[in-house]
Amino acid sequence: MYLFMTLFRLLLEGWKYFSSSLYYISTEKKSWSESRQDCRDRGADLLIINSIEEQEFINKEFGSTEAWIGLTDAVTEGIWKWMDGSVLTTEFWWTGEPNDYGGDEDCVITGFHNARFGSSTWADYPCHHSEFWICEKGVTEL
Repeated sequence: MYLFMTLFRLLLEGWKYFSSSLYYISTEKKSWSESRQDCRDRGADLLIINSIEEQEFINKEFGSTEAWIGLTDAVTEGIWKWMDGSVLTTEFWWTGEPNDYGGDEDCVITGFHNARFGSSTWADYPCHHSEFWICEKGVTEL
């Protein structure tokens, strides 16, 4: 009963459910590290995308809203890692990304939108930019 009530409360607060996880998109913009802290304050972490189905869900639910996800190469340039320490295996980069434009792009957004082609994928961005963000937590973490 506790799990049901907790899940119900989170859904009322705007969290979305997909495949044993809950997702929350912010309504304000912050830097990548501030965004991650907000997710942690909610008992979650920045989104880790593990499959094409999950990416399609994110695209469907959050559209072309550019939002931070939990992927960074801040520790070692060019080695992209998720918040749980796992190495990137499933990728949805926009053509030409990641490009580390200006030598200062160590964090990743999803929702990078190309109006000409109507697609929504990933791009690397400077971590200090203010963007929306997406938190994720497993229902087993409730």
